[in-house]
Amino acid sequence: MNVLKLLLSRKLIVGLMVALIIGIGIFSIDKLEKELMPPVSMDGGVVYLESPSLTPLEVEERVTKAAEQKLDSIDNIDSYTSNSSDGFTQITFLTDNGMGEKVSEDVERNLQPLLNEISSLTSLNVQQFSTEQPFEFYMDISKGSLEEMSRFASTVVKPRLEALPEVREVSLSGLEEKSWKISFDEEKLSENNLTVDQVVDSIQLSNQDMMLGSLDKEEGNPQIRWEQSFQSVYDLLDTRIGTIIIDDVASIEQVVSETDVEAWKDGESGFVFVEIGRADSYTQLDMAEAVREEVKLIEEEGSVNGFALNELVAQADYVQEAIDGVTQNVLIGGAIAIAILFMFLRNFRATLIVGISIPLSILLTFSTMWILGYSFNMLSMIALGLGIGMMVDASIVILEAIYRKKEQGFKGVDAVVTGVKEVASAVFASMLTTMVVFLPIGLFGGDMGAFMIVLSVVVVITLVSSLLISFTLIPTLAENFLKINKPNTKAKEGLLVTYYAKTLQWLAVKKRRSFAIIGVFIIILASSLMLTSKISVVLMPDMFNRYSELMIDVEDGLTKQEREKVADAIHNQLKPLNDVESYTIMDSRDFLYAIINMTKDDEITLEQDIVNENIISAIRELEDNQPIISVGNIMEMNGQQPVQLEISGENFEQLESVALETKNKLESIDGLTNVMTSFDHGQETEKIVLNETSLANDNVSSFEMLELINQPNNSDPITEIPDHASGSEWLPVYLAEEESPQTKEELLNVPVITLEGEKKLSDYIDFETISTPSNIERKNGERVVKVMANIENRDLGSINRDIQDWLSTREHSQNYTISLGGDLQEQQEAMTDLLLIFAISIFLVYVVMTIQFNSLKHPLIVMSIIPFTATGVIVGLLITQHELSIISSMGLLMLLGIVLNNAILLVDRTNQLKRRGISTSEAVVEAGKNRLRPVFMTTLTTVGGMLPLAIFGGASASYQAPLATIVISGLLFATTITLLLIPSLYLLLEKKDRKKQIEKKNEKIEQAS
Repeated sequence: MNVLKLLLSRKLIVGLMVALIIGIGIFSIDKLEKELMPPVSMDGGVVYLESPSLTPLEVEERVTKAAEQKLDSIDNIDSYTSNSSDGFTQITFLTDNGMGEKVSEDVERNLQPLLNEISSLTSLNVQQFSTEQPFEFYMDISKGSLEEMSRFASTVVKPRLEALPEVREVSLSGLEEKSWKISFDEEKLSENNLTVDQVVDSIQLSNQDMMLGSLDKEEGNPQIRWEQSFQSVYDLLDTRIGTIIIDDVASIEQVVSETDVEAWKDGESGFVFVEIGRADSYTQLDMAEAVREEVKLIEEEGSVNGFALNELVAQADYVQEAIDGVTQNVLIGGAIAIAILFMFLRNFRATLIVGISIPLSILLTFSTMWILGYSFNMLSMIALGLGIGMMVDASIVILEAIYRKKEQGFKGVDAVVTGVKEVASAVFASMLTTMVVFLPIGLFGGDMGAFMIVLSVVVVITLVSSLLISFTLIPTLAENFLKINKPNTKAKEGLLVTYYAKTLQWLAVKKRRSFAIIGVFIIILASSLMLTSKISVVLMPDMFNRYSELMIDVEDGLTKQEREKVADAIHNQLKPLNDVESYTIMDSRDFLYAIINMTKDDEITLEQDIVNENIISAIRELEDNQPIISVGNIMEMNGQQPVQLEISGENFEQLESVALETKNKLESIDGLTNVMTSFDHGQETEKIVLNETSLANDNVSSFEMLELINQPNNSDPITEIPDHASGSEWLPVYLAEEESPQTKEELLNVPVITLEGEKKLSDYIDFETISTPSNIERKNGERVVKVMANIENRDLGSINRDIQDWLSTREHSQNYTISLGGDLQEQQEAMTDLLLIFAISIFLVYVVMTIQFNSLKHPLIVMSIIPFTATGVIVGLLITQHELSIISSMGLLMLLGIVLNNAILLVDRTNQLKRRGISTSEAVVEAGKNRLRPVFMTTLTTVGGMLPLAIFGGASASYQAPLATIVISGLLFATTITLLLIPSLYLLLEKKDRKKQIEKKNEKIEQAS
């Protein structure tokens, strides 16, 4: 209280502090970056290894196992899984908490030597998991000649945008790529005693610009330079080899190459897809603004002619929409909280004093966020929205105590000091219990832990800021500015206070009444717990508003025409769907990637979750007739099936048998669709079998057979030629491919020249059809078979319960294990982490209150309210039909601290009155009367502050609404319970203790006599 008296006598200190908060706060608003999600590097990464010439079995044996041996020697790797397919290995590794960046660097350093050790390994790439995406701005160039659009994209769009400091990279897909194909006349080559290799060598040697040295004895030491590079295709044809030129033995033509990535927009192909990536140290908003300004300049220059340059998706818009929406909700919530405050106090000055504390607390929060390096993002703004109601809790309790003292006739400093002293310990304890529940968040495992930490830190910053304001500014302003019209030491009690006091008096008469109240609440709790299975449980809600990204996994080995047919079928499914505005599908060889825009504003007829379900269901209908393996949201487990069971063991045949049994079981579970195993989509392979007898009889080696079958690879250009007319700086020159056999019959009829004369390849080889897996998965070095499924019309939580029930009753063998994978595993681990966090948080809260009350018993009375809060949460989620996710579960943790505040106020005031010699019954009644108004005020202002988050939509509605609903419904029910449960328990425990004290006193009297 000495510090408070100093501030009251030196109000200038508080004034300067307020000025400093306002100045730094306004400055920090401009400095805080705006982004959709905080840039979080996660605890894990992925390794990509390419070996184009190897089959899945060869990739596993030569590449995957070698890489796994390297990973085994790296510290801090928690686990890893691998997937070996045609010419490709993907290894996903998880690390210990906080070690993602270091381990990713160690992985890359340890695996680099494999490029030299394995001849078939052509590339290696290691990427750490992060919230940052490679591309965040998408455009297309359409409605024109593909040749002109490709030239415009390559020579204007890409260089102009990449020149912007805000842009890291521009990727173009669907370009028309031209090249030259040179064909040689074998007869003319033979007539001139030349081979193709000799001509190619001459071309490559002739097409060179190089520095040959210098003339050291000449003045100035001039350099000697050879400049004989081709300037056109005619230079190539005029290249001389001895007495002939290449034009004598070859012909050349310009061809249009197939694009690496095909793209379709609303079912139409023939457009260029533009992806733009953000440079480091710039936000999505910075990049979007810079790109739009540059595009506007390009259009004003007249470069866009004969085609259209359209913006498809800019994630910056979702950033601004999310931040604006939450900001609006925060302002509305603050206004509601102030209105509720005025309704209770009916004093303009008192309301103004508390109202001032809200913007000051927010500015102080912004300043702290800026100092700590946080940003304006969806999570931090939601945390601020949740904290807006709690910001005024401490201020309300302190102001109400001062207000009541002035009503009782206290003056000036005495009213302030007496009022603050009466509630200071309770306010500190209440705020401390709210904050300590967030301390164990750092124990939350998995990728979601980083997001939970961001959310909790901002909430704590908000509470600390409001606590500082409440103990400095509120008392300072309340001393003279807060006026009471008619001080009255016997202030008239309101009707609600009168009835509440009579209820407490009724409880205090007989113990069975307290038992009856407790019993009723226990019955209500037990009944509500039976409804938990009705609550939908998901891992993560949708991130974007009216926008979705899908990964459509297709079978391996499809031709370009087959993939185009799949894209056309998807178009036919999406076109008639309501609220699907436009869509772009890209062919990435192994899968199709879809970007879908939904209708907005007045054109909306369906909620986003319904549109998402309709889209995925429509595409999944194609799985029976099209080579589509699965469909998944790119935001959920990278598009993988949410339900995965991993079966690991040594015997592959047994794994296959168990996987088939598991598949049959999952197919019988309601809500699971497209159930498959990882070996369902094996590929048919024709294995060559040599006729060793025929080879030996005709003196033909197996190597000669290999040369005949293995056609030369002409995929690498032999040289490049400038071609200014096409708009490209250089065009590659390829050797024309010879017509190769396309069927088994054609291959078997290939002639073989032997000493015995010309024979056919069929005399020496035959084919054996075998089935090989299209991909081979391993986990921590052991083979794994996966059984996977998608979910339809059910939530992940209920599916998880059904699978767990089956696994618990099924008989298992020691030769294999079945474990959860995918979203099931993520959810299971998240629930385990949450239970641990709850247990630690409850213990920390108990410790804080034990110190506060100097009692082991009173904290238990206060904490008895915790389990009953579940009833309000369950009812709230069922009424609103919101889902429980990892993010919304943070509301449960917040409730753990918030709901105790009112109980602390009641118990603390009761203890104060008992220390004055008042009986337990009278103290309980008087404490209830004293604390009823601040209990209702803090509860309703908290609810009012969060109400806009719960009821208003926007880009972050799927994140904020369930979280706010949990806090509001839990707090409202807990407050009702608190007002009756806490007094009932206090009366029972204290009367029992009082009886024991009397008995001990009587025993001492008897012993003394």
